[in-house]
Amino acid sequence: MNKNPLVQRAERFLSALRHCQVLGMQVEAADKKGLTLRLPYSEKIVGNPETGGIHGGAITTLMDTTCGISTVCFLPDFEVCPTLDLRIDYMHPADPHKDVYGFAECYRVTPTVIFTRGVAYQDDPAQPIAHAVGTFMRLGSGAHIKSGFPEGKA
Repeated sequence: MNKNPLVQRAERFLSALRHCQVLGMQVEAADKKGLTLRLPYSEKIVGNPETGGIHGGAITTLMDTTCGISTVCFLPDFEVCPTLDLRIDYMHPADPHKDVYGFAECYRVTPTVIFTRGVAYQDDPAQPIAHAVGTFMRLGSGAHIKSGFPEGKA
């Protein structure tokens, strides 16, 4: 078991998101710099059956989740932070039959909004599949997910 409390917090958050469980997403790393999630390649995420290419919606889900959960790397306490806005610029298609990684960081935090940015990549973060920027609304540490965490604690 990983002793890193940020990884544990991110894993707990990820485990509360059913669609991420179905897709098999996993926490690869988490620290004060940001969060990395892995989306394993599977037939569930294929958008083009002839080539095995990954559907853009799977990349969008990965980046929305990665940007959203990256907030646990920056905030001192767990807060539910729903997506306000997400922009993804696709650079090139993902290679078939390979896992995709998402990295995101928080670069500005205000009392009401958190600003994040990140990349989706396969082999090298310097050669991204996509760039993402997202804003997330702060609801405060008292807010919680009904099916997720007791009393807003992660």
